[in-house]
Amino acid sequence: MPEQRSVLTAGADPARVDVRQAAAAAAAALGAPLLDLDAFDPQQIERGLIDRKTIRRHQVLPLTRRGGRLLLALSDPAAMSALDEIKFHTGLSVQPVVVEADKLDRVLRLRGRGEGLLDEIGLEALNGEAAPEPDAAGEAAAGANETPIVRLVNRLLFDALQAEASDIHFEPFETTCRVRFRIDGILHEITRPPVNIARRIASRLKIMARMDISERRLPQDGRIRLRTANDGGVDFRVNTLPTLWGEKLVLRVLDGGGAQLDIDALGLTDTQRELFVFALQASQGLILATGPTGSGKTVTLYAGLRLLNTPERNIATAEDPVEINLEGVNQVAVNNRIGLDFAAALRAFLRQDPDILMVGEIRDLETAGIAVKAAQTGHLVLSTLHTNSAGETLTRLQNMGVPAFNLATSVRLIIAQRLARKLCRHCRRPLRLPRDALLKAGFRPDETDGLQLFSAQGCEHCKGGYRGRVGIYEMLPVSQAMAGIIMRDGNALEIAAQARQEGHDCLRRAALERAAAGLTSLDEVNRVT
Repeated sequence: MPEQRSVLTAGADPARVDVRQAAAAAAAALGAPLLDLDAFDPQQIERGLIDRKTIRRHQVLPLTRRGGRLLLALSDPAAMSALDEIKFHTGLSVQPVVVEADKLDRVLRLRGRGEGLLDEIGLEALNGEAAPEPDAAGEAAAGANETPIVRLVNRLLFDALQAEASDIHFEPFETTCRVRFRIDGILHEITRPPVNIARRIASRLKIMARMDISERRLPQDGRIRLRTANDGGVDFRVNTLPTLWGEKLVLRVLDGGGAQLDIDALGLTDTQRELFVFALQASQGLILATGPTGSGKTVTLYAGLRLLNTPERNIATAEDPVEINLEGVNQVAVNNRIGLDFAAALRAFLRQDPDILMVGEIRDLETAGIAVKAAQTGHLVLSTLHTNSAGETLTRLQNMGVPAFNLATSVRLIIAQRLARKLCRHCRRPLRLPRDALLKAGFRPDETDGLQLFSAQGCEHCKGGYRGRVGIYEMLPVSQAMAGIIMRDGNALEIAAQARQEGHDCLRRAALERAAAGLTSLDEVNRVT
């Protein structure tokens, strides 16, 4: 691989080459190994071994502890003078490794941001205190008095919105507590509050979500409405889970106002857009969006509903929960505790003279059966399903118990989709790979000549070289030939082969096209497909 490495260096930013060469020179002068900090998992970086003042003063970073040895990252040879001090305070043998200065500075700034938040909020003063047993009256009073716990929770919620996070994770462990944001589909650690206040944080969030704070043995669901200056408010769906060391809380950001509900904003190709719009114009039939949780299925269906939302149509949706508010659409939040599930909502909808129905998710045979029958009796039905590809969707419905004849006559379009992180335009760098590697990745022989791919780098404008996400879609319209395969109980492989024969690309091919256009990296393509 030496040839490939030299090619990468030739295509890299000259400034980055200078930083890399300086680090290599420092490593040679100190007789210490050179480490690429990007290859080190930030979640595994040691915390609490060295105080923050020492880290900031000497610009060093404790990476990991193995037995009695501490791996310490530095970029400036002058920091070697701090080794004795760190060895004295930690009681460990210190092994220095040299890293590139810009990467070390970036990690220290990100690390300091979360720790600085604790200082700013004033939580360090609580570090030695015993956490009192929370109760509803005490926590309500705390909200009125703006205690450090309240300020921390409020600040984290607003920081999550500013960072465009989709989820917030509050996680207690035996000796620490961790807060992470999911940004562009990837979890990032934000801060580590003192472990003794983890229960108070959980109690505060449960009060805000109108949950029972005295119940810690069972999972609970709730909702928080947070007022913001620009659009009036954002909702958070809250779920608690009892773990070994306390309650873990996950908040899903339901920012309906920030969703891109225009079909043109989904990132579909011209052919895919035509297929979607053609299916939406049908008077009856079933349109399914498939993919894992967080792949944008709901936004895709709502973009279709927005196009259909006219005064001449009666549109109703059943969702768990209602994530996007769309005026003119009758939206129902299912509630399994009182018997209002998807099937019950669908049965009620059919008595209200609907034109278009949307079911948040097909989870069982009863819901699937009602949706298919509605699609066969003059209604356009949109729904989601959890499958890996468009072809597998039809076999999944058959495995649920839906007859093949009903599927062949009702399903009009299946959309399989993923969300891949977009490369940062400020710092992406050219990547050249051998032709064999491109062919192995899935590119066709005629596509390799002149193909320009890019890799992630990382800068102050992004998170690890990525900012935002781009949709990757596989469209599978059910043609007569496809219906014939379904009728004779054909498997997912036969359906996929027929789709390719009809000119419809699979998810992998669609993702490779996004990489060839410079929108995402080959690493992201491999991650999501």
